[in-house]
Amino acid sequence: MDELYIELSVGEVALATVLILVNGAISLTLRLKLERLLLLASLRTVIQLWLIGIVLESVFSVDRWQVVLALVLVMTLVAGIAAVRQTPRRYPGIFFNSIVSVWCSSWLILAFAMGTVLGQVSPWYHPQYLIPIAGMILGNSMNGISLGLSRFGDELVTHRDQVELLLSLGATRWEAARASVRKAVHTGMIPIINSMMVVGIVSLPGMMTGQLLAGIEPGQAVRYQIIIMFLIASGTALGTVSVVLLSFRRLFNSRHQFCHDRLVDRKAR
Repeated sequence: MDELYIELSVGEVALATVLILVNGAISLTLRLKLERLLLLASLRTVIQLWLIGIVLESVFSVDRWQVVLALVLVMTLVAGIAAVRQTPRRYPGIFFNSIVSVWCSSWLILAFAMGTVLGQVSPWYHPQYLIPIAGMILGNSMNGISLGLSRFGDELVTHRDQVELLLSLGATRWEAARASVRKAVHTGMIPIINSMMVVGIVSLPGMMTGQLLAGIEPGQAVRYQIIIMFLIASGTALGTVSVVLLSFRRLFNSRHQFCHDRLVDRKAR
């Protein structure tokens, strides 16, 4: 298979802004009032990707494990914080729980990937492999954690009477919160499961598309994508379970009491 790589110019990239202008026109026509948000999102996309491109060029040229892990650590912290940003109900320690969940789940799966599945990569911290894989695992774990946190808070608030009734009848904190925990974890895992159901039929994932555009043989691109999907699914599951259980311990004390006063709706302030 002959490799065909087309190098894009700045002007060609700028042509893609026409698509955003179409979105802006739709917003104006339907009075959606999304013009400023679209502009801000577009600017952030360009600036953030431009900056990460500069950072990655530096990291790739240095090629030291300390630098690579430092970048992944920053990505982990940002993912942990971002996972809470969209959560309407918060409690003391939620940011810590989110960061710990992102870090533990993503780094564990990343270590498994680099140590076993991609064990032939040398050195193990090769930025060409470690950084993109870490980014995909972190991004999806972040989404699962965010959804799990939101659903867990909603469940506890909506079914507070039922939870407290169970506790008053002698149920343990786990027995009272078990249904809410299950629904929260289920919600966090559904998006990645849906993606796995239709991958390759309805959509071609970003990594596979990028490899195909770079001239990689379809068979190899498919194998890489299968590995990535399984890594993402495992990271998302571990992250969601971890953050929900940590939240459970924050909101239910050792005396089997529901500390509902710790759960605050930031939108109500």
